[in-house]
Amino acid sequence: MYLFDTDILSQVLKHAPSPALLTRLAAVPAEQQFTSAVTVGEMVYGAYRSDRPDHFLRQLEERLWRNIRILPFNRAAAETYGRVRAQLEGAGTPLAEPDLRIAAIALTHDLTMVTGNVRHFSRVAGLRIENWL
Repeated sequence: MYLFDTDILSQVLKHAPSPALLTRLAAVPAEQQFTSAVTVGEMVYGAYRSDRPDHFLRQLEERLWRNIRILPFNRAAAETYGRVRAQLEGAGTPLAEPDLRIAAIALTHDLTMVTGNVRHFSRVAGLRIENWL
């Protein structure tokens, strides 16, 4: 089961998305595809910053949110977040707040993180990571 990061889902909305990514997504059953509420926020933010927010918001709804399960940042994820943040800061390798929340959701639900930012997320101990780009 997989948790898709913002960079993966934004790739789906591009004029010419990665064929390798589309092939991989098509091979994974819908019930094994997840994203986080944090990623939803980042994607909606990007839509509003674009020159055509209504168009991109409609694309998010039609092409992404209907087809993927969205996981919240709940108490269990918040507790994982606190533990991982303390570990990373203690090691002198902090992670940006949104990315740390996304990683905590993946860890909490025992999901493999799918991202193009492998080097970035590899600092999180125990997080399984794959790059489908």
